Amino acid sequence: MAGAKKKRLRLSKIYSFACGKKSMKNEELPPVGGAGFSRMVYCNEPDCFEAGIHNYPQNYVSTTKYNVATFVPKSLFEQFRRVANFYFLVTGILSFTPLAPFTAVSAIIPLIIVIIATMVKEGLEDLRRHQQDSEVNNRAVLVHQQNGVFNNTEWKNLKVGDIVKVEKDKFFPADLLLLSSSYDDAICYVETMNLDGETNLKLKQALEITSSLNDDSNFRDFKASLKCEDPNPSLYTFVGSMEYEEQQYSLSPQQILLRDSKLRNTEYIYGAVIFTGHDTKVMQNATAPPSKRSRIERKMDKIIYVLFFCLFMMAFIGSIIFGVKTKDDLKNGRMTRWYLRPDDISILFDPNYAALAAIFHFLTALMLYNYFIPISLYVSIEVVKLLQTLFINRDIHMYYEEADKPARARTSNLNEELGQVDTILSDKTGTLTCNSMEFVKCSIAGTAYGHGVTEVERAAAGRRNGKPSVQANTNGMNHIDNLVDSESPIKGFNFKDGRVMNGKWVNEPHVDVIQKFFRLLAVCHTALPDVDENTGKITYEAESPDEAAFVIAAREFGFEFYKRTQTSISVLEFDPRTGNKVERTYELLSVLEFNSARKRMSVIVRDEEGKILVLCKGADSVMFDRIGKNGKEFEQETRDHVNVYADAGLRTLILAYRELDEDKYKELNKKFNEAKNSISADRDILIEAAADKIERDLILLGATAVEDKLQDGVPECINKLAQAGIKIWVLTGDKMETAINIGFACSLLRQGMKQIIINLESPEIQALEKSGDQDAITKASKESVLRQITVGKFQLIPSSGSSETFALIIDGKSLAYALEDDMKNLFLELALGCASVICCRSSPKQKALVTRLVKIGTGKTTLGIGDGANDVGMLQEADIGIGISGAEGMQAVMSSDVAIAQFRYLERLLLVHGHWCYRRLTSMICYFFFKNIAFGFTLFLYEAYASFSGQPAYNDWLLSIYSLLFTSLPVMSMGIFEQDVSARYCLKFPQLYQEGVKDVLFSWRRILGWMFNGFLCATIIFFGCNKALEHQAFNKEGFTVGRDIIGATMYTCVVWVVNMQMGLAISYFTLLQHIAAWGSIALWYIFIIIYGSLSPTTSTNTYQIFTEALAPAASYWLVTILVPITALIPYFTYAAIQRQFFPREHEIIQRLRAEEKSNGIANDPEYINNMVR
Repeated sequence: MAGAKKKRLRLSKIYSFACGKKSMKNEELPPVGGAGFSRMVYCNEPDCFEAGIHNYPQNYVSTTKYNVATFVPKSLFEQFRRVANFYFLVTGILSFTPLAPFTAVSAIIPLIIVIIATMVKEGLEDLRRHQQDSEVNNRAVLVHQQNGVFNNTEWKNLKVGDIVKVEKDKFFPADLLLLSSSYDDAICYVETMNLDGETNLKLKQALEITSSLNDDSNFRDFKASLKCEDPNPSLYTFVGSMEYEEQQYSLSPQQILLRDSKLRNTEYIYGAVIFTGHDTKVMQNATAPPSKRSRIERKMDKIIYVLFFCLFMMAFIGSIIFGVKTKDDLKNGRMTRWYLRPDDISILFDPNYAALAAIFHFLTALMLYNYFIPISLYVSIEVVKLLQTLFINRDIHMYYEEADKPARARTSNLNEELGQVDTILSDKTGTLTCNSMEFVKCSIAGTAYGHGVTEVERAAAGRRNGKPSVQANTNGMNHIDNLVDSESPIKGFNFKDGRVMNGKWVNEPHVDVIQKFFRLLAVCHTALPDVDENTGKITYEAESPDEAAFVIAAREFGFEFYKRTQTSISVLEFDPRTGNKVERTYELLSVLEFNSARKRMSVIVRDEEGKILVLCKGADSVMFDRIGKNGKEFEQETRDHVNVYADAGLRTLILAYRELDEDKYKELNKKFNEAKNSISADRDILIEAAADKIERDLILLGATAVEDKLQDGVPECINKLAQAGIKIWVLTGDKMETAINIGFACSLLRQGMKQIIINLESPEIQALEKSGDQDAITKASKESVLRQITVGKFQLIPSSGSSETFALIIDGKSLAYALEDDMKNLFLELALGCASVICCRSSPKQKALVTRLVKIGTGKTTLGIGDGANDVGMLQEADIGIGISGAEGMQAVMSSDVAIAQFRYLERLLLVHGHWCYRRLTSMICYFFFKNIAFGFTLFLYEAYASFSGQPAYNDWLLSIYSLLFTSLPVMSMGIFEQDVSARYCLKFPQLYQEGVKDVLFSWRRILGWMFNGFLCATIIFFGCNKALEHQAFNKEGFTVGRDIIGATMYTCVVWVVNMQMGLAISYFTLLQHIAAWGSIALWYIFIIIYGSLSPTTSTNTYQIFTEALAPAASYWLVTILVPITALIPYFTYAAIQRQFFPREHEIIQRLRAEEKSNGIANDPEYINNMVR
């Protein structure tokens, strides 16, 4: 058994970089039990009395919105929170009273259908979540029962303190404390894709004291107690201690295995359950994403209120008239309308109680006119949006074949918002660029190496119409031949310089510095080597592409990192004295890990000569301040080279080191361990303070420069989006020079664009920073930023009305002041006057704050796009979040509304799908209101014609199924298939996108215009039918028309008008739209025939009305031809005049398309520009 384990250990390809320390026992551990640190866990005693006191939750997890008991009440509550549905509920209840103008069943059935359809949709979605929960909760895991026996049990039955055994490729059922593994050194490899989206394996290691518990029988008598932090959502921190065999041992995240992560490359592990169910960190992070509603949806609510106002006004006016007329029915004992028998009538029409009768009529009218409100609007929109997302998901033009990733709309709520984006806020690395780093240049001992030419330099050369000059500045030679670089055969390494390649660096001055530089690249990292057993070739798994590029570069320079254990790093080094490679092993004493606040990382190692070295690399903004007085020999040259590299669009890091004597190391290490082992809320602050003391008095070696190439199509995409009138802001952590040059390379900044630069690099500010007076620095910095913003605003004023464009570039320090409450509005005004904005050195929090400022300050649609965890705040703050499924994991994608694989797909997503979805949905909503008003207003006119008696013009069931059967399919087909112009023309004329940004198609003018068209059509239909059929014989028997015939005739005209109106309104006919429109009309005739053939008790006043009354009468057919044509003439006339003399952008392009097909004149660019202008 032991031999087998040793074999596994030798074959293990990935080793620890932050573990392997001895178990820290009897450290000065702060007491646990204060706020946030009160959890007690009794390992292997889950049912003991002490454990029962704490009443920890079960491991059962539910992510559903409902359960069996709450589904009906909660779902009904959600449905009737919508004011329209609540209104229909009230009118449905009133329909059971004598006030109702129709039967209760016909009123309540449509509402029930709509509510049930929505509830079924909600239920199915929740059922899928429940099924997923059940699958997870019922997974099996081995749990220690007693006497060293492990049996399978379901996840949901786990308790805090249980000892579990998890096998290879299985998920961890709860948050566990790692006790031991199949490896002798108690390490295991964990995949955390479900937690943070990262695909690289993480390494965990148990405490040395429990590493020998690697067999089932070892847990027969195992007992330990844990004191640790309370449940919290932090995935990367853990504070606690374990008491075992009367000794205290500190715990760290290195020993914690989180629920939903997976065991990889390890046969099994043993662990103790710390957090269960909703206490686990993954569930603590499972907060609902921010609720986002589109502007159109919010505006639609206002339109509903407008219709309610119209409805109430009609009911109010009608009730007043009804009350006056009812009161006049009986004057001085004389009956005015004797046929109504006002002397013998119910209270609803009693002249003696006219005021009360008017009130009752008001309630009747509210029920009668409810057809103004489209009952099926919400459910229809949900269906249409869902189908629109299918078009996005299946667009082959947004499929990234290389990574097998299609576009994916993760929510359908914001489809139309994609067509209204005013400002895009974008990350740079991994979003505009590939996040695939290549080592191209470096500066060592004040000498620049590397002859490659970057994309930014090529772009700069193109702007100057000349050759790049950076090489002469940095290398002392002109490498014109390298203007066009070929692709490097080594991924991550595109370095060309014969002076240092192939071991020739030994002939360079400062060979000792060069050797230390390459050694630092090979040792100072957290990469993991993976040796191919067949070829012997080594590849590296690194936490970032930058780090992988550094390790690969070190290998190419002769310093090959090939092995890592828990306590050592092994490198094959080129020995300048012998010219051969020698094996050197460095004892790994500690790792000071990188984070966005530190902007650096260090390792502390002991070399074979016993020297203790601090090897450090980090951003120039923090590293130059840490260089000691004796380490600045090459500082100025290195600074110059770093600035040149930034101009070339390269990402730079400063490399430095420090040698410690044994006593100094012990002193610093003691403080560092005390900070690391503290169990308190300020643990991170203590660790940073201790690390800060270690990373001081460094000796500068040089700088690295890696290139992150632009993604394919980025410049063209940004140029097209700019033509569409979309403002683009880039929020990046890069230096200002790098960001500016990347901006030129990707067409964000263009030739002739004036730059407004805001930074704190003035001599006055730098002098204050050296003095260290923090209050004076803050005051002066704030005044400087305010002054620069004010000057910038004055620069914009002369350019108003001219074609001059500006770009604003601001650094992170200045941005912190610009975002303060008393300055942010000024900053926003300046930024909005610029065509492009670049915020450099931005933190994740600043990205979110800038996004919020733009969203709230402009009141227009913002879109955030990024690929990393540091972009999540920005994506959630923006109206629309777009996640790039790139190399930095899936956290951005998991927090996004739409996921795409490449930035260039944003062009098609917005200009094509966004424009189409916006047009389709706005046209659909306007048409919905039109068709309901055209129908509902005929009821009002008929009631006015009948002295506001509360009598409907149509049969009860004809009222109920109007929206469901005869008009729903055409309007939904419009929302799904309508196109004003093709995808090719959307991309050819990006300025068409401004229709959505300006909300041209859903302005109040257009909405009210469609409403007016509805009122007009209803008026023409009512009076056209009445005047055409009154005072004359309707058929050969000489009968005149009654309410039933006039009602059925008007209904026919309404069905024809609303379906033919769609034909006039849409631009793109498909077979399905023809079927929907003509099929709806045909369905009306089929329905009236079938319904009319039912018994009179069912069909009531429509009994045989079509076959016996309408169909034989020529006047019916004549009226149903002439009246719809007459009703459509006003819209047709308006549309023709507007299209001819006041065309909108899409209508101009439609004309261009027609002319292009006929004679090709539209291929003339001058003609196109004149037409579009």
